[in-house]
Order: sequence, then C-alpha cells, then structure tokens
Amino acid sequence: MPDTPALKRLANIDEDSAIDVLNRIRMSSVQIYNFSGYIVHMVKTYASTGSGSVCSSNSFNNGQEVQSVRFSDSASPSSSVSSSSTKKSAVYDSATSKQFFESPCRSKSASPAVNQYCTPISSNHGTRPQQQSSSLSCSSLKDAIPNYGPSVNHNVSPGVKQFINSPSPISKGVNTNHADQHFPTPSSSSYGCSPIQKKLFAPSTDPPTPNQINSTSSYILSQQSLSLSDLDFRKVFMVHSYVGSNKMEDVVSIEDAIKITSLKTMPMLDFEDWMWNKFGCRYCQPNDRSRYLDWDSGKTHLYYCYVRSDGGYRFKGPYLDTKKTHLQRAIGDENVLIVKFAEVEDSYNRMARIIYGRIAEAGILVGLSRYHLFVFKDGGKERQKNGKEDIKRGSSGGVKCYFVKRESNAHWVEKDTWLMNFKTTHELRCRFMHLHTVSSMAKYIARLSLILSTTIKLPVDLASVSVEEIDDIPCIDENGCILYDEDGERMIQTDGTGFISEDLAVLVPNDFHHAKYMKDKHFELCDLVQPEFGSAGHRGREMPIREPPLLIQCRLYKEGLAVKGTLLVNKKLKPRTIQVRPSMIKVKKDPSLSDTESFSSLEVVSVSHKPKAAKLSKTLIAILSIGGVPKKFFLDLLKETLEDAQRVCLDPRAAFRVADIYQHIDDSGICLEMLGACIPLSEPFLQHRLSQLAKEDRKGLGEGKIPISDSFYLIGTTDPTGILNSDEVCVVYENGQISGKVLVYRNPGLHFGDVHVLNARYVKELEDYIGNSKFGIFFSTKGRRSVANEIAGGDFDGDIYWVSKNHELLRHFKPSEPWTRSYSTPNAISKKPSDLSYEELELELRRGLFSSETNSSSAGIAADGCMAYTDRHLILQDDDTTHEKDVFVKNILKLIDLYYDALDASKSGKKVVIPNDLKATQYPHHMDRKPVYHSTSILGQIYDAFQSCKNEKLPVQEICKLHYFDISNVPNSCLSLWKERYEAYKQDMKNALNYNDISKNDAASSVIKKYKQILYGASDFKDTTRNIEHVYNEALAIYHVSYDYARKWNDIVKCGFAWKVAGSALCAYYRKIHCMNTGDREITFVTSAFDGVF
Repeated sequence: MPDTPALKRLANIDEDSAIDVLNRIRMSSVQIYNFSGYIVHMVKTYASTGSGSVCSSNSFNNGQEVQSVRFSDSASPSSSVSSSSTKKSAVYDSATSKQFFESPCRSKSASPAVNQYCTPISSNHGTRPQQQSSSLSCSSLKDAIPNYGPSVNHNVSPGVKQFINSPSPISKGVNTNHADQHFPTPSSSSYGCSPIQKKLFAPSTDPPTPNQINSTSSYILSQQSLSLSDLDFRKVFMVHSYVGSNKMEDVVSIEDAIKITSLKTMPMLDFEDWMWNKFGCRYCQPNDRSRYLDWDSGKTHLYYCYVRSDGGYRFKGPYLDTKKTHLQRAIGDENVLIVKFAEVEDSYNRMARIIYGRIAEAGILVGLSRYHLFVFKDGGKERQKNGKEDIKRGSSGGVKCYFVKRESNAHWVEKDTWLMNFKTTHELRCRFMHLHTVSSMAKYIARLSLILSTTIKLPVDLASVSVEEIDDIPCIDENGCILYDEDGERMIQTDGTGFISEDLAVLVPNDFHHAKYMKDKHFELCDLVQPEFGSAGHRGREMPIREPPLLIQCRLYKEGLAVKGTLLVNKKLKPRTIQVRPSMIKVKKDPSLSDTESFSSLEVVSVSHKPKAAKLSKTLIAILSIGGVPKKFFLDLLKETLEDAQRVCLDPRAAFRVADIYQHIDDSGICLEMLGACIPLSEPFLQHRLSQLAKEDRKGLGEGKIPISDSFYLIGTTDPTGILNSDEVCVVYENGQISGKVLVYRNPGLHFGDVHVLNARYVKELEDYIGNSKFGIFFSTKGRRSVANEIAGGDFDGDIYWVSKNHELLRHFKPSEPWTRSYSTPNAISKKPSDLSYEELELELRRGLFSSETNSSSAGIAADGCMAYTDRHLILQDDDTTHEKDVFVKNILKLIDLYYDALDASKSGKKVVIPNDLKATQYPHHMDRKPVYHSTSILGQIYDAFQSCKNEKLPVQEICKLHYFDISNVPNSCLSLWKERYEAYKQDMKNALNYNDISKNDAASSVIKKYKQILYGASDFKDTTRNIEHVYNEALAIYHVSYDYARKWNDIVKCGFAWKVAGSALCAYYRKIHCMNTGDREITFVTSAFDGVF
C-alpha cells in the first residue's frame, strides 16, 4: 500500500493518469527499492516534462502508447496545452506547490519521458473534454494498487480519499462567481458519494443552475489556492472575502498569491490593511471591511457566506464577536461557515430552492476546504433583532445555515484531521447528541439547533457531576386522575424546569448578562471565569461566599444526552448534583454508543437578574382594554412619559432618571457623573447628551411601548414546596417575596385570556430551597392545567413573564376565560431518523431547510391578521352591534390557534397555512402596512399622540464654558501639548469612522481609550498614578481646546472629546471647586444607588 505522500501525488493528477503511472510501474522490469518513493518520483518527472502533463517513457513502458492528462489550471479552465510544450507546470513552478509536490523519497532509476496529452475544453465553449482511448489493463485505482481497500490512512485528506473512490474525475462547479471551485462527486461524508448525490450532477431537465454553466473535466486545485494554503485560515478567508463577488483566481494572480503567502507572519491588523488597499477597496463596499484593532483578543471569529437566488455567492468576514455557541466551542471557529440564503419573490421561489438545495448538497469550497450543511435554524426572531446588521452585510435571509468543514485538500491537513475522520456528518452530529433517538426529522432539526444558542460555558467537569432524572408532576382532576391533551400526551405542571446544587450554580459569573453581552471595549474571556470560594463549610467543603442566581436557563450535553430548560438553585441538594425532568430531556442517550466520546458541556443561556423597567406593548394594551381598563389610563400614561422626556433638560429628577436608565449607552455614564458633580443642567454638552437620551427614551412609544410603574419581567418556574394553590404564585423580587394580587402575562400572548389575575403569597418554606436568591415567579403545581400553559401555551424552560401590581390596572381589569385550543393543524407525516439511511437523512434535512421559513411567514401573517381584527374589535368595543364583533372574535380565535401552531411548527413538523378568508384585507395605520385605514382605537390614538410630538427639538444653545474651568489656571504648555494631540485625535477618529458600520464603534472606542491612557497613564481616572494636579491641568487644557474648536464650527458635538476622554477628571475637579466655594460635603456613591428611585 503506498504511503500518504504517494497517495497525495496520485490525487493531484487525473484518475486516468494515476492509473497509467501505476500500470507502468507494475509492468516495469526495473528493480524498485521504495514503491511509494518511486510513485512520487514518476509523478514528479511526468509533471516536469510538460505543462503539467503526465508522460510515458519508452524504455520504461515497453513502447506502449500512453494517455495522460495535464494538471488543471483553474486560472484558465478553457485553455488547451500545446503538444510540443516542454515547460514545467505553472502549478509546480510556484514555491508553495514545489514544496507540496517534492518528496525526499527517490527511486534508484529514472527514465526519460515522452509527452502525450488530453486537452480539456471548457464547457463554456459548448464542447466536452476530448480524450484519447487508453489501453490500460486496469480500470480504477482499486485495480491498479495491489491490496487496495477502504482502510485508507485517515491522515490522507478527504479530497484524496474522494478522488481514489470517485468513479469519474468529471465534476461540476457550484458558483458562477467561483468557477474554480469544482467538486469531486459530493458526499455527506468524506468516504464517497451517495446515489442521491450522483443524481445531483447527472443531466437533468430541472431549471439550469450555475453548476451547469461552469464545468471542467478534472478536479481542480488552483495554483493560487495551493499557494495560499500556507496561511492561517482567517487570512485565507479574508482573501476570498476581499475579492467581493468575483472568482478569486480572476482577481488574485499567481504572483499576487505568492506575495500574499509571504505575508503569513504579518500581524492580522497589518495584513487586513494590506489586503484592503490591494483588493478590498476595489471589489467591496466600505461597510464590508473587517477592520479591527484586537484580532488576537480571543473573540469569536465569524465567517459568512451570502448566497444569492441565482446561486452566486460571496464571502464576508471574518467578523469578531464576543458571543460564542457550543458548536463553535466544540469544533473551532474556522470550522464553521455561516451561510445565509437570500429571500426570494414567490415567482422565483421554486427555482431558487432547487438551486439552494443543490448548493446545500454539494457543499461550499473555501480555498482547499469544503464545508457541508450541518445544522440550520429559522432566523425569524434574529431577523427582527439583527435586521440592520443583516442589511449592512447584504442579506435579509430568514434561514441561517451552519456549514462545517468536512473535507480538505490542503497539504497540511495532517495537522487537523479529526473533523474529517467521521464517516458521515450524522456521526459528527452524534458527538453533540444522539439525534437518531428522536421521533421525527422535525425534532432532529430542532434539537440539533440547540447548539446554536449563544452561551457561556460553566467551568465544570461533567464527569464528576451527578445528573439525576426526576419525575414531572402531572396535571390531575378533582378525582386524582391524570389528564391528557388532544394529542394523547400527558399534561404536566413542571414542563422544562429542574434543580441544580448551590455549589454548581455559584459558578455562573457574578454579572452574567454583562459577561455574555458585554461591549467590545470591556471584552474578556468569559469561559475562564472561576468561582469565588470562602472558608471551609459544611462537611469540610469550600462554601461559596455569594448567593447564586435563583434560576439558570441552560443547555446540558452529556454522553449524547441533550437537556434544555431552567435549573432552580436547591440548597437541599448534595454537592455537584443536577436534577432534570423527562420534559427537559430533548434527546436521549443511545446505550450502544456509550463508549463514544461526546462534546459534554453545561452551557448557560441566561440567568434570573434584576429586570429593567417594564413597558406595555400593543398586544398587552389591547387585551387590557378589552378587559376593562379605560383608554384614559393609557393616554395619561403616554402623556406623562412624553412630558417627562421633554422635562429632561430642565428638571433634575427627570434628568437623573434617563441618565440612570441609559447609562450603558452614555459613554460610560458621563451624564450621571456630570449630574453627580453638580454641573448645572444648562451646561451645553450635558443638554445635548440628555436630549439624545430623551430621544432614546421616547423610542417605541408610538408602538405602545409605554413604561408602567410597579411592573417587571421575571423568569418563571414551579413551586418546589407544593404549597401554592392553582390560583396562587410566589413572586420573589428585590426585597423578598411580594404579597397581594398581581397581573401575569407572557409574550407573545394574543388571546384575551392570556392576562391572568393571581394571588401572590409569601411561602416561608421556599427559603429553605433558594436562600436569599432573587428575581423569579413561582407557579403552582396543582390543578387541572398548568397556568403557564394557559398563558399562550407557555412553559418553564426559560419563558419570561410580565408581572404587574399596578393598582389602577388591578382595579379596572376583568380577566377573560383562559385560552383553550379550538382548532389544530393536522399532524404532519414524519419519518423517524433511525429508519433512514445516512443519504436519506441528509436529503430530509435539506428538504426541511426552508419549511421553517414558511412557518415563520405563517406566524407573521397570523399575528398581523390577529392585530388587525383586534383593532377593529376595539373600535366597536362600545358599539351595541354585536354581530360584526362576533365575526372578528371568531376570526381572532382561529388565527390565534394557527399562530401558536406556527410558533411550535419547528418541533412538531406541522405545515401551517393561513386560509385566505382569515387574512386581513386592511390594516390600521399604526401597523404601517397597506392597504391602510385610519384607526380610532386606543392603539391608533396612542400612535397619533406620539407622532404629533416626536419631532419636537430643543432650541440650539450657545456653546459657553463653565466659570469653574477658568482658562487662566491652565499652563500654556498644557494647552500647546493638547492642541497638537487634538489634531492627532481628529485624524485617528476620522480613520476609525472609515471602518465598516459593524466595527467602527469598536475602533472609535479604541481611539478614546488611547487618549485616556495618555492623559491618566491608566485606563481611567480612578486608576491614575500621575500627579493629580498635572492630570487636572491637562484635563482643563483638553476642555478648552475642544470647546474653542466647537465654538469655531458652532457644533456642540465637537465638545464630546473633552468629556469622553477627560470627563471623570473634569467632574472630580468641578466637585472639588464647588465644595470649596459652597461648603458642601463631597461623598462617593455607586450608580445602583439610584435603582428604583426614579
């Protein structure tokens, strides 16, 4: 059996030529001392005698006629080779390729060679490759290599294996813009091709695809790709990204590729700058630029591919992010390609989906690595959240696919072969969870997508953790009988919630929300968070010195088991224990795979935390109105909010309120610091910033997002004591448990009965479980039905509930009957994954690729229709005519059932279609949809009231200076120094703002950080070790330089440099002078002291 280098040589020439070489060696009478070395020598000799041709030797081959095929040249796939050429292959001539093809192994003899050629003609020219017939005695590599079998060394790249196993060297490309990226017959694994995949590339009567426009007669390794393979992957990807929508070989010449490869040791910051100036500025939009200052900070690298409806695609990235998924942690960022397919109009839907399906089957080639479809999820929620970012990156696709590297033809593939060693992609998926044990393909897809949640991994060895299964608590009737739903499933009270011991819960970072979603400028490696421990406690073990979070929403992966839900801290559990319920187990273990390694991990999605001030919503306002809350209540609430926003620049209380609420977007809370230093509200820059925060405060008011007092959002779970009755809850807030009546609701509830009135009570026994942990709502485990399920079909796997003890709402609201299903979408016929072959499984996966997008669309149609009918119902609320209202209510109830079905369709597999007679024909003007009617409902009135005042602007103020900051106290040397530095700052900031929209904020923050470091000799004023008087003098110099420049241009924004860089020092200096002049006492406070005050 030849060794790996020899197999690689054979894999890099056409199959017929490889067979030819092996046949001649087999028939040779020359004594061969090293079989593999002689193969290497012969391929090398043949390659060097012509333009990449494989040649014959009369002396070696006994005069037999030889057929041979040149190496493919992707830079010019249609060029033919002259039969009299004696030049070396251009592939072989490159420095990288020479190293790739040469081997230290040599045979004892070598023979001259004679050229014979096969000339491949590009299919773009309408002809097929012309080949001479061959008199070979064997028809495949299996015949040519003695004792050849499937047990090929795993260190051989999948491309080599593919080539050896391939029945034909002819393959298709995928992208009109990447015509060099031709495929060996694709596979869901690296071990050959399925009949389905062979069919993909067979002649078809289906609509033509880009694949059929560009084909070649041989497997292509472009000279540029071979050369660039020496680079780190992120640099290789950047090369492909910065050529835009062009084929890389059409833009990057061989000389360019060699030059780029020579930059392999260049820092990423400089490499990106060189690539942008050389290619990116010509072929990409400015906002496509991947420009960062902290390439080696440990952030997640995101690699994107955007696919157009015609099958063309382009790469973008790498982009840096602070968040990470379990998938990325387990296999590495560079092995994950995020693919987004463009949304298409209905008229092109079928053709686009055929093209998309073929791309998903064939995979996507990046350099020498091929990525195959691994998992996908509907991007409906993310599309709403990240819509602007998608527009910036050039896509609005609803389905986000994750492709994983499964094949590589790089010569360094031995360094990282484990990902390609899995026989099938399904086998790799089973390292995350044993997916074949689920009951349907819909669940297969939905459960696998759990690994796409952005999480923080807890630093715990799960092998030492006991994961116990405890029973769910069933719903029972008055006679003690267990109840079942319409699908015959047992109804349960504890859907999605379990327990975790205190020692494990305390491993969650102190400020989890900050750790997961922190701003780039504060980024740290959150996976390295270590627990805080105090002195030895119970049974000699170290006890945590802080309270753990009350609830942890998590994903648990252990030995093929996949768990989703919430874990309630339970001080009664023994250490290192997690208890899960059957309703939390989404994928069970397969006992036959007990010896297989898995990517075990405890991943935290979110934790219970102090909530922000709650707001109403359109839907909630509509339900409350139907429940009897008068219109005046909402209009007065809106009026008060608008007036408060308008008073922000005049009233200290209003100013403190918005400065406190929005300090996270206010340059590290500079407004709050200025107010705390007693800087007057009339200060121009403070006025400017407060007006910006007030504008932020008004956002969403027209959509019904009105702040409301005595209301908050809390994560839900069930009562572990069993004390609460079915109409009771226990609400644990900041200062302990709350008593009295409360309203409880859950988004996206649309039903009139989705707002419940419940009794909040104090449960002493609960403290034995949770201690002093806070912020959660506990529901009863008694009764015929879970209260959570009554509220929009909710559960306890992380759902957030709106809780209000607002007196006015409680006084007026009268609840409706809870939601019960009256119409159900029929169950879809679904195949069990365990009944499918690997090829069939991948086919079913691709078929389901866009069905989630269809259901997401159905959910949107149902929600819009429901809101339109509800608005008409609100208009007729005081009308005595009931017939029209009854029609609206009937339609609303049907749409609600369909809406909830569509939300759950990704797991149930149901295909939800909204009947035409239920679709709204007109929409109220507050929905901004056509055709439109002007609504007089409470929602329309709120919208109109907001529109009438949303554009009100404060009068422009004169840019004046504070008298405490007297310029006569500033040394001239400081003024001169900071005038020079200010000029440098303006240039630095100009450069930073030239970054793309995604990274320019990060770049601008780095510029501010640079000048703060210059001023303080540290990251901030509190950490400075410089002489404090020197710092004050330079801070005052910065102030005067900035304000003089702002006066010159009459632009208050230009004052920002002073407060962003020197704000803390200026506030400290102002406080000092103020206290000296007034006799006031200076005190220190923390920002959280204001929480709840306003």
